[in-house]
Formats: sequence, C-alpha cells, structure tokens
Amino acid sequence: MNKILNQVSNYYTSKIKEFGTVPQGVDWNSAETQQLRFEVLSNLIPKQEHFSILDFGCGFGSMLDYFNAKYDSFEYIGFDVAEEMIVAALNKFPNQENAKWTTSLPVKKTDYIIASGIFNVKLENTDEDWLTYILETLQKIDESSIKGFSFNVLTKYSDAEYMKEYLYYADPSFLFDYCKKNFSKNVALLHDYNLYEFSIIVRK
Repeated sequence: MNKILNQVSNYYTSKIKEFGTVPQGVDWNSAETQQLRFEVLSNLIPKQEHFSILDFGCGFGSMLDYFNAKYDSFEYIGFDVAEEMIVAALNKFPNQENAKWTTSLPVKKTDYIIASGIFNVKLENTDEDWLTYILETLQKIDESSIKGFSFNVLTKYSDAEYMKEYLYYADPSFLFDYCKKNFSKNVALLHDYNLYEFSIIVRK
C-alpha cells in the first residue's frame, strides 16, 4: 500500500510541476470533463443541507471551485498524498475559512467523501495488486464517512484502441456488487454520462 502511495505521489507531483494548476496538472484532459465528473459524483449530496466533505485526492482544489458555485453551506477538507498539490491548493485558496488542506487522512469522520480519478493510474502495478489497493482504499473511505461516498473508475468497456497499459480499467459490475455487499444496501452505478468511466455512489 505504501509503495503504491509513493508511486502515485511521485506521478502527480511530476504532473503539477510540468503543467501547473490546470486540468492536465492532475492528469485530466479538459476542464469540461472534469466539471462533468464533479457533477456526477456530487449527486451523492442533497443540495439543501449543511455538510462536511472530504475531497479524497483533491489535487489543487478544483472540486472546491465547483462546490463554492453549487452549495451554500459546507465544511471542506482537501486530502492528497502529493505535497506539491496541497501547496498549490493553499496558494489558490489562501483565505477560504471553511476549507482545510492536508497530506494525512483526517482522523475525524466527514459526512461525505468524494474520490475523483484516484483509481485510474496503476503505473507498473499489476491489475491484481491495483484492485487490492482500490478495495483497501474503499474500506478506508467507508470507515471515514458518515452518510456516504462516491468515486469513479475507468471502465473495462472502453474502446480497445484507446486503452493504455499504465491505466486501470475496472469491471463496474464487480465494484457495484462489492459495495452493495460490504458498504450499504443503497448503491447506485452511473455509467451513462458519455465518458470512458463509471461512478458509484454509496448512501448509508
């Protein structure tokens, strides 16, 4: 687990150093697709309530921009294993009082956790080792959330000619079944938003 986390940290540190605080700096293609992911994943949260949210793998805080526009009352924590990302987030949001940033998984639980894009880049790890990493991480996310969580993963139904060796393409049926059996009876699988990925929403 620690070996993989170090690999992930090094990979994303190199991205933000190369591209800066733009979508490519967190290995996304465009701001438009990034916004679509936030929209899908945030279906987890009822719009009218005050809530606390942990952005698990926050990068430099793009999801906070989205939340500022969508929600009126929330407490936000951005967590990322790459220290360069947290430094960039602090520079981007120096004065937002309801936002905190950390490179350590918070001990205190939050109402919701959203993880966008953290399971895509397996680098040189085997599919078996990466799936183990995903399931162990989901267990931590479940234990750290009170009301629910959501995450996305690249899909095994991607077009073969566009698939890349260093990326992980998951079986949506397997992860839906796993979440249903291990985390909650209330699980939604979203695979209808025209990207080569799917999202899972777990409500407790």
